[in-house]
Amino acid sequence: MGTKKPANTTPASTEAILESISDGVFTVDRDWNVASFNRAAEEITGIPRREAIGRPCSEVLRSNMCGDHCPLQQTLTSGRPIIGRSGYFINADGDRIPISISTAVLRDSGGTVIGGAETFRDLSEVEALRQELNGKAHVGDLTSRSPVMQKLFAILPAIAASPSTVLVLGETGTGKELVAHTLHDLSPRSRRPFIAVNCGALPDTLLESELFGYKAGAFTGAAKDKQGRFALAEGGTIFLDEIGDITPALQVRLLRVLQEKCYEPLGAVRSETTNARVVVATNRDLTALVKKDLFREDLYYRINIIRIELPALRHRKEDIPLLVDRFIDRFNRRQQKAVTGISTEALSLLMTHDWPGNIRELENLVERAFILCTEGNIDLAHLPGELLPHHPATAGKSNLRTVRSTVDAQAIQTALERNGFNRLAAARELGIHKTTLFRRLKKLGIPLPVKDGRNRR
Repeated sequence: MGTKKPANTTPASTEAILESISDGVFTVDRDWNVASFNRAAEEITGIPRREAIGRPCSEVLRSNMCGDHCPLQQTLTSGRPIIGRSGYFINADGDRIPISISTAVLRDSGGTVIGGAETFRDLSEVEALRQELNGKAHVGDLTSRSPVMQKLFAILPAIAASPSTVLVLGETGTGKELVAHTLHDLSPRSRRPFIAVNCGALPDTLLESELFGYKAGAFTGAAKDKQGRFALAEGGTIFLDEIGDITPALQVRLLRVLQEKCYEPLGAVRSETTNARVVVATNRDLTALVKKDLFREDLYYRINIIRIELPALRHRKEDIPLLVDRFIDRFNRRQQKAVTGISTEALSLLMTHDWPGNIRELENLVERAFILCTEGNIDLAHLPGELLPHHPATAGKSNLRTVRSTVDAQAIQTALERNGFNRLAAARELGIHKTTLFRRLKKLGIPLPVKDGRNRR
């Protein structure tokens, strides 16, 4: 009895299979030109097949994994496939589409490499469900469940899509550079450079050359041309931190860049243009500096187009458990440790601290705890001694309910203060009914003014 031969898969049937699956598939040749582009790839990216085939894949697909992080390039270099790497595309409408990518090497019948193949799955529905389950606590690398931060999260994509200058205000350590990074990552400029400059860390003359560059011979020791940070950030984002510390002379030059989109490197005879998006930040009161003639009024109005104000950590203590979990996960990955979390007693202690150094102080504290704690929970013994005197004497009896009550009390108190002790407005911000707010106020023992905030003049 003869052995039945398996049916051959013809090119036509292979194409039919690729057209019927829901995963996007494209292939490239050895010159990185797109050789095929299936129906699902068209639907996910919004790019018609006729516009994709024959063009370099870097021109067709906008992804956070292009360039040095390209998984297909890594596969063709190593010969090893990549399975299920997470990332995102920017589709034809400018929307960010979360995806899962897998790659493989393409070989001909003789085993010669002729290109590569990449499949990608649209994770938009999965991501939407995850965001809903997480209470929309994350946007990019930003983490918060605070009502005021949730309002910021809601408008960040619209701000990111705009080319306008952004002013980020907040105390030291509140995450101003992280906001700038998030704006860049959410923007159509995400594939271009993100360049950060601490204006307060450099003297005026050096800062000028760092920002605008110089030409050979501009000063003693300038043997060759050097690009400035504006040139390096071309097409991307330049983040100018501590903008309130720059001198009036440099403020004039920066004003020209913002108004005319051009600048002159030191020693240059003609201007150069810039297309970098500018995000600036400061922990200083710029309006007070303007009144003292220490900051130009026209520059202030030029940078104050879109304004983001970050609350101090002491005003969003409900985020401390979330941030601690995030930092523990980060340091576990960096240091190859197995810290599982933080004890109730230790977390209760953190909730009583005022955090003058804000999120940066909290992150440094968790990193310090990792030196003493290699596995299991971070406990009181792993925290710095200066925190212990502020810990209640009954700390040993605290439990998860105590921590939750502390978080609830802080969130309610902050919402009331932010709304002028208007109970109805505070309840709306917290997403609860007014009667529920009254019950929690009574249970937590939070005092209120005699008059409701609605009666205040």
